[in-house]
Amino acid sequence: MMKKFLPIIILLLIFVPTFVFTVDEKEQAIITQVGEFKRAITKPGLHFKKPFIEKITRFEKRILSTDAPPGQYLTLDKKRLVVDFLARWKIVDPLVFFKSVRNLFSANTRIEDIVYSELREELATHNLNEVIAENRELIMDAVKEGSSEKLKEYGIELIDVRIKRADLPAEVQQSVFDRMVAERKRISKRYRSEGEEESAKIRAETNKNKEIILAEAYSKSEKIKGEGDKVATKIYSDSYSRDPGFYEFMRKLDAYDKIIDEKSVIFLPIDSNLLDLIRKID
Repeated sequence: MMKKFLPIIILLLIFVPTFVFTVDEKEQAIITQVGEFKRAITKPGLHFKKPFIEKITRFEKRILSTDAPPGQYLTLDKKRLVVDFLARWKIVDPLVFFKSVRNLFSANTRIEDIVYSELREELATHNLNEVIAENRELIMDAVKEGSSEKLKEYGIELIDVRIKRADLPAEVQQSVFDRMVAERKRISKRYRSEGEEESAKIRAETNKNKEIILAEAYSKSEKIKGEGDKVATKIYSDSYSRDPGFYEFMRKLDAYDKIIDEKSVIFLPIDSNLLDLIRKID
């Protein structure tokens, strides 16, 4: 019995794939007949076609990416930059995509050309610092907007464009590095000079304040000394008015105290008042 249906089974296995096919959720397809478009299939499942006459062309439904090689661009301040970018996109109209670019290789080439052109125009309106640090997000948003409009003609929706790297050309990097080092040294030298100048000002101000303080202290000490001498003179004057002999005696003691120390050797006449004083003390 099995042998009776075997030829039929073999024929089915051979001919069924010619008119039955499946499309999974990651795919979309178009059916062409002798190069002419017949219909687009965007829903997954089992589908039918005319055997031998109609041809299936499958396309990705998932998000695809184009990793562009580095290219050189000129900024507004005439600086050359080496920039590479990554574009994320998907096919939204398989028929338009098929008619315009046919396959993924051609699509990647077209995306690179369009984004390169938009990026070149946009970078030419910004300075180097803006591209590298300040306005990169705004720049890429403008590039995405301009590129998206052009890629719609190819059945492509551009989802995102991002700069991967933005560097100076290799032959320029060393000279830029040398200039940066020289600039840092210049700034460092200026700061040291300003620091030394400020230090000299502080020292001069400190010495000035020191001299003022010492002068004020000396003035106060002289004033105090003068007041003390004034009081002492008054005391001596009062003593003299009360007892001139005692005042004369104290003046002599004060004079002797200033001119005589422990090592002094004095020769005195017999009738010397100092000798009389020493004898009285002994």
